[in-house]
Amino acid sequence: MLFIFLYCPQGRTIKVNYGMKRSVEEICSKINKGKAVVMTAGEVCQLIREGENIGLEDVDVVTTATRAIMSGTYAVMSFPIEASRQFTRAKKIFLNGVPAFVGPCPNEKLGILDLMVFGTSHSNLQPDYGAGHLFRDMVQQKEIEVSVITDDNDSFTSAITLNDIPFARLFGTRHCFMNYSAFVNCSSKEVNTIFHAKSFSPDLSEATVSGCGEINPLKNDPLLETIGMGTPVLINGSEGFVIGNGTRSSATRPNLSGFADMHGMDPQLMGGFITSAGPECIVSWAVAIPVISQDVLDAIKTPDSRISLPVMDVDTRKPIGEANYGDVWQDVDLEVTFNPSACNYCPICEAVNKCPMDAIYRNNGKIILDRQLCFNCGLCSTICPSGVFIARLGIIKTYMKCYEEEIYREVPIVLRQSDKKRALKMAEELKRKIIEGQFKIK
Repeated sequence: MLFIFLYCPQGRTIKVNYGMKRSVEEICSKINKGKAVVMTAGEVCQLIREGENIGLEDVDVVTTATRAIMSGTYAVMSFPIEASRQFTRAKKIFLNGVPAFVGPCPNEKLGILDLMVFGTSHSNLQPDYGAGHLFRDMVQQKEIEVSVITDDNDSFTSAITLNDIPFARLFGTRHCFMNYSAFVNCSSKEVNTIFHAKSFSPDLSEATVSGCGEINPLKNDPLLETIGMGTPVLINGSEGFVIGNGTRSSATRPNLSGFADMHGMDPQLMGGFITSAGPECIVSWAVAIPVISQDVLDAIKTPDSRISLPVMDVDTRKPIGEANYGDVWQDVDLEVTFNPSACNYCPICEAVNKCPMDAIYRNNGKIILDRQLCFNCGLCSTICPSGVFIARLGIIKTYMKCYEEEIYREVPIVLRQSDKKRALKMAEELKRKIIEGQFKIK
């Protein structure tokens, strides 16, 4: 068996095993015959933690998933629009107040709008409503207000639902980073940022995190042996395809670009997330990894505690340390426990005011948690003084060079911008689809 060691930037060494290999075609044949062993990445890593020895003969396909804020998102749509009179071209378009970019096709005098909506765009009607909220509303078949300003500066409004839009695709320019980052604030002042749902407290008093660790797709195939152009995936539950590496992808931190039809998406897997710098877009991916080599299997078997988690200063955007995903996802609560009887009816409810999903509200004086909207970010558990919301979120524990010297720190996590609970369910659902022949891995 031949091993070659590749030295990559940032001091990372990758061991490439040119020994045992099997083809995707072989694995697909086993799936078609009902003889393939399909497991989730979480199941494999749990067996490893329990001391089991997993070999190539033990598993054929591993399903992975992630659900997180993914800023590199946009939608492309084309649809006819009802107007009071014929117009030559649209100059500006707003969907529920969210600005869209017109084109690329002019569609002169056809009454058809071609447009693109960036996932980071914000509504000019509601400050906490962005494209992520818009995309979810569309998939829920809610009526969307379309406002158009023409080349002649005429304006009109109309209403549509997703059923009125024959072409609607969601694209990712950079999704599924192999590993994301934890953020802390080294400065002495509060910082507003997309990496926190409220102003980021100063002096290393709190941390926020992203990434689903051991079940994240590219963690399980870091050398992109099985994932590439044309790989079938599920994006927000809708079947789509990888179209290559994403922007800012690198050998040490790869990410993906892909797309899927919005018509088949599940609204529970998408949405908007309100940060202190404005609303962001939530996207979910599920990817099947054929276990074609020992290298792929070794990556799959790597548990959270052995996956690097860079720690960044949110004020300077510079790395100051390195933790691991065991700090984030081991011995924690994936779901927030809701205990409404503990409510003290505070005059101002911080959990209501600062929930990034607007999933917490009052109804006839009672506190309500909408589980369908809840992202399990855990912020409510850190700001409610009464114990209505309870969740163990973990602690970032590592040496950090935040000031003049490197000092060991333990910084509590107060916000998770990835929802591992739903990601685990997505991996389970993809596993079921493969076993039942409803999803082809190639």
